[in-house]
Amino acid sequence: MSFNIVVLAKQVPDTRNVGKDAMKADGTVNRAALPAIFNPEDLNALEQALRIKEKVPGTVVHLLTMGPVRAAEIIRESLYRGADDGFLLSGREFAGSDTLATSYALSCAIRKLGKIDLILCGRQAIDGDTAQVGPQVAEKLGLPQITYAEDIIEITKKNITVKRRLERGVEIVKGPLPILVTVNGTAAPCRPRNAKLTLKYKHAATPSEKQESGSDYTDLYDAHPYLNITEWGANDIEHDPKWLGLSGSPTKVKKIDNIVFTAKESKRLTGSDFEIESLMKELIANHTIG
Repeated sequence: MSFNIVVLAKQVPDTRNVGKDAMKADGTVNRAALPAIFNPEDLNALEQALRIKEKVPGTVVHLLTMGPVRAAEIIRESLYRGADDGFLLSGREFAGSDTLATSYALSCAIRKLGKIDLILCGRQAIDGDTAQVGPQVAEKLGLPQITYAEDIIEITKKNITVKRRLERGVEIVKGPLPILVTVNGTAAPCRPRNAKLTLKYKHAATPSEKQESGSDYTDLYDAHPYLNITEWGANDIEHDPKWLGLSGSPTKVKKIDNIVFTAKESKRLTGSDFEIESLMKELIANHTIG
């Protein structure tokens, strides 16, 4: 028994470093002004996949991402941590995609990969916070889905058992394979890079990256095929052009307001047991904690 797992991941702007240049005049995100990182909850999803790989010999973990050429960086990051290979979906045809067009393109790519037992992805991306892409991919593939997963308790040839973290508690759910599972940020953090794997895959690159670098590593890539990151354009997947990119994106942003938060109220505590106990009761009563 082994599993074929796809982890969906996204390279996103680091919203912890948002400054005055973060937005363009037309209201879109100025991605060039922000450093790009591996979407945090997608790393949680990757860790769940790697744990299954450790427990079940023969399991293969693929990383699939859609974005510009530089998005291949998160594929390398996944290889450094233990993923087996990666696929980059890139091209002008995908530009301007909202969640509907993104999920359509990803579902087409997954069909091209063949038989998949489990699809894992983060609950949501920090640049959009919609939490829509994972569920939409499941719907387009006709698969059942489990959302808000915090831990994969058990996986067998036919079923998967998942602990879900909900707003006011936890829930244990069993679902049939194949299935898509979205993973919360409360799940186990992803392991750090493995030194041996980092050395092994540090030259891994897509065809576009090889062309841009101008370096002649032909012999290296011929001798070590695992260094070749697969890159697919629209012509490499079966699709309907009207569902890709802007033409397949009905979502329109009409207005974006920059909001600066200011503190209106503050409370000072002396540190007495009574005041601390009162504060805890207040925080529990308004569901800030608990």
